[in-house]
Amino acid sequence: MDFSLVLMLSSLLQLQDSLESPSSDTSSPAPLLFFTLITVLAHAAALYAETSGDYWSTEQQKTFRSLITEQMKTLDPAIRDTQWRQAYGMSFPLFVMIVDEVKPFLLKQELYGGETMPPDAAVAMVLYRLSSGHNLRRIASEYKTGSATITKYTDLVTKALATKLYSKYIKIPSGETLAEIITAFKDRTGLQNMCGAIDGSHVKIHKRPDKEYSPGNYKCRHHFFAVLLQVVCDHRRMFWDVCCKAAGSTDDATHLRGSSLFQKLTNGEVLVDTHVRIKGNHIRPYIVGDWGYPLFSFLLTPFTGNGSGTPAQNFFDERLMKGRAMVEEAISLLKGRWKILQNLNVGLNYAAQTVVACCVLHNICMLAEEPEPPVAPDPSENGPIARALDTERSLNYFGESMRQLLLEDLQERNRNMF
Repeated sequence: MDFSLVLMLSSLLQLQDSLESPSSDTSSPAPLLFFTLITVLAHAAALYAETSGDYWSTEQQKTFRSLITEQMKTLDPAIRDTQWRQAYGMSFPLFVMIVDEVKPFLLKQELYGGETMPPDAAVAMVLYRLSSGHNLRRIASEYKTGSATITKYTDLVTKALATKLYSKYIKIPSGETLAEIITAFKDRTGLQNMCGAIDGSHVKIHKRPDKEYSPGNYKCRHHFFAVLLQVVCDHRRMFWDVCCKAAGSTDDATHLRGSSLFQKLTNGEVLVDTHVRIKGNHIRPYIVGDWGYPLFSFLLTPFTGNGSGTPAQNFFDERLMKGRAMVEEAISLLKGRWKILQNLNVGLNYAAQTVVACCVLHNICMLAEEPEPPVAPDPSENGPIARALDTERSLNYFGESMRQLLLEDLQERNRNMF
């Protein structure tokens, strides 16, 4: 019995002794003693209910019950999927598919200790957190569980998405896929051999980093603490490369140089199998970015950032930025669907993993043609104009030559505009 129960019983019996007269021969201690015993038993039962395993197993059965049931599958799809999208950012069938994809990586969850959950309940809780952006306290209250359990499953699920499923849903294009993307961008912009758009996005973190992380490094130019995300997308606004390995104060060009994509592009490992010829010159596939990136042979940027060029240059820049607009839209959709990216409330050591996991989920939803959520646009860009380093002169030179050839090609095909 709990020590507080012993004290309570002792106090009540002392109260009985003080209230009853020693000389009385008519009064009986039975009523008060009965009351005392009932009170003690009630208190003991309440305490037992709060601390025993039976209580938690009952609550967990209510909260952590399997969500993939025959009854759920037979509900009206329109009503069911609308509710699921509001809670988890996607339809029920897509949720079932993701559970099947992630489940193998949750089978050894008991090795992490703490409470265990059915895989579908764990995935649902994590998707709810990513979709709603709610803090740990609110989710713990809604799911009747502790913050440690939420953190554990957020780590497990996002790690599976960001590492195990990344290569399945985020791929640098090649072959027929690359050719299809190039054709789609040409239809949109009129420019030949464009195959993607690149941009950086600051993902706000919910609090100032601890001193050990050098918090000043995370203060971005928009005056909040952030990590930096770099994405490249295609014409469908689907990401084909993602990198999140820089603090918020890092500029886009430096982040690019530190990415594996940059190494692959400079070494000629990717985007090399679909060339076109303009005036006898080979033009390799290229991505487009704004003036926050240097001009390279594989990354074209506008002639000017303010429309101060010649009419032909301004027209080219307009076409180029029309292709780049795809990545701005993709990032807005990403942050609109996965609201945790509007105020990233995970530990800094989990930040990059969580961001990349959301990018994987973005592609899964786009492939499934899920309805687009309300967008969450980034702040306007106001960064410095990037320049090529001395060691990058040849890449910059070929970039300038390519851009000029593409301008002349565009000009010849639109002579009536000049």
